[in-house]
Amino acid sequence: MTTFVAANRAARDAILGRVRSALRKSGPDAANRVEAEACLAARAQGPRPAMPPDLVARFLQRAIDMASTVERIASRSAIPAAVARYLDALDLPPELAAQKSHSGVCWPEFADLDWSGAGLRIEARPTAGNDRLGITGAFCAIAETGTLVFTTGADTPTASALLPDTHIAVVRADRVVSGMEDAFALVRTEHGGMPRAINMISGPSRTGDIEQTIVLGAHGPFRVHLLLLG
Repeated sequence: MTTFVAANRAARDAILGRVRSALRKSGPDAANRVEAEACLAARAQGPRPAMPPDLVARFLQRAIDMASTVERIASRSAIPAAVARYLDALDLPPELAAQKSHSGVCWPEFADLDWSGAGLRIEARPTAGNDRLGITGAFCAIAETGTLVFTTGADTPTASALLPDTHIAVVRADRVVSGMEDAFALVRTEHGGMPRAINMISGPSRTGDIEQTIVLGAHGPFRVHLLLLG
């Protein structure tokens, strides 16, 4: 993970260095960086909707509004059984039901869970593109919109949330923030800056391009299931 982050930052610094050279400007010194960070911190935010005290309840409701399904679990060890229940309950068309598989991929942080004990075949690796199920965590979640936030990294392969037909995301209740502004602030605080990419997912992939009819699974998962931990 450290090597991956260092390589990304080195590539970014090289690009910015070429831009500064073309503009005939030197890199930011410590004083300029402090001034820039103070400006960002003091910048007034635009109008924001009032949020209820219970951000978790608001997040769950908005996630359901966005066509996600949700289940609340009490412990990390309950994840495999919850995944198995969800897969068993899927109401698929006959042509897909025949292909339903209890196998898939997960992020490395879930490699130690007892998947086989729940009747699942889950491999802790990035998806190769042909996996039907992807199990991920999330950096945080946004209560205002029911959105999951993902930051890129060696241990958080984003493709596992984007390519499989079914995406199951484990979301910690203490990582639910009010709005997008709070999510970006958390990213800056915990990453020491912005990562290479940030992805935000609000429910299954969809499009309304054809006759304004909403179709799920157009550019990614057909279904998104959330396991709220805590």
